[in-house]
Amino acid sequence: MREPGEPRRRGRRGADSARAAAAAHDARDAASDAFVQLEQALRFIGGRVTVFADLDAAAAAGAQREFAALKEAADGASAAYIAVLDGHDLSGDDRTPAEYDAARRAFAAVTERLVRRSADLDGFAERLAPRIRRLEGALDMLPPRLTAAREAVTAAGAAVAAARAAGLDVAQPEETLAQARTGLEVLGSRGLGGLGLSGALDRADEVRRLAEDAAREAAELPKRVENIRNSVTAVRTRAQAVAGRLEPVEAAMRRLLRGYAQACWQDLRGAPAAIEEGLARARERIAEAERLVSRGEWPAAERALTAARTELSAADRRAAQVTGRVAELDAASADPAAPAEAVRFAVRDAQRLAVSLPGGAPPEHARALDALVERLDGARDRLRGAHPDYWAYLRELDAIRTAAGDVVARIRAERAAGAS
Repeated sequence: MREPGEPRRRGRRGADSARAAAAAHDARDAASDAFVQLEQALRFIGGRVTVFADLDAAAAAGAQREFAALKEAADGASAAYIAVLDGHDLSGDDRTPAEYDAARRAFAAVTERLVRRSADLDGFAERLAPRIRRLEGALDMLPPRLTAAREAVTAAGAAVAAARAAGLDVAQPEETLAQARTGLEVLGSRGLGGLGLSGALDRADEVRRLAEDAAREAAELPKRVENIRNSVTAVRTRAQAVAGRLEPVEAAMRRLLRGYAQACWQDLRGAPAAIEEGLARARERIAEAERLVSRGEWPAAERALTAARTELSAADRRAAQVTGRVAELDAASADPAAPAEAVRFAVRDAQRLAVSLPGGAPPEHARALDALVERLDGARDRLRGAHPDYWAYLRELDAIRTAAGDVVARIRAERAAGAS
């Protein structure tokens, strides 16, 4: 037989169960919303980090590490939500109020965790946003630079084609243009993802510069060709001038051999032969250059002319050594005291500078200059005998002059150091 109060108690239990169920369902819905918001934040912010890395990989490295840690924490919160969802199935209505309350508490706890992870991601996104905005602003500079690079490559291609049609050797501008085209291909194939914004901007500028260089090289080819043709004539004329120096050099060598000791000319003994050999090599290079010019091989012709100039310069220097040696020796033999007096003046000038220092000449400088005076006084001893070695005499004077200059340089350096 039913107790009088039993229906009322059953009614209260039903109402408690319904309220607990509603609260559990509300908690589950809140957790679901928090889970969806977290997943959306992860996708959005992950995309922004990817954009950041594409624009500036080096600068984005720290942000990528921080996002990886935040994603790991978010994934942990998402896994916890799924575990709670699996552990508290609210699809039926046969749960006790205690079971509904346990579900509500579990969903509330995981919701709080999901919300915290979303807040962490939002804070990270706020810190990241200004940096990305600056990069995206700089990104506006890329399209016009790409356009300038493409237009420069097109213009260079037209310039090279025109030079080729005129029969000119376009090997060099073609090589430069090929580098520009390769750079343009890299821009197209790798883009921001492979180069970064800074790298893409730099590559676009490099492509433009290379293309402009190629166009300029192609445009300068006619003038270059004219210069090479003129250079062939000029180098040929110079070779004739060097050939004209052979007879005076031979005469100077005969004078050296007859009038001076062997020590004065032994280092020059092979000079006439060396000049003739150098002249022959230069003429070979000139002939080679003429053949290359006739075939339109301009860079090779320039190299042959450079080699010819090198040979002629060496021959010229050798000839000048011989004729200059005769002039120096003749002057020294006519008046041996004249070159010595010039050196004596340099030594005295160094002595006056040393004495003018506060406290007088430092001992080391005084000793060095006194030694130079002694060397200068003894230099004339090299001119004794029937065949004086005037060349050794002149070299000794040069060495004394150089040593005096070294003392002066040290004094001035010490004075400058003391002033500072």
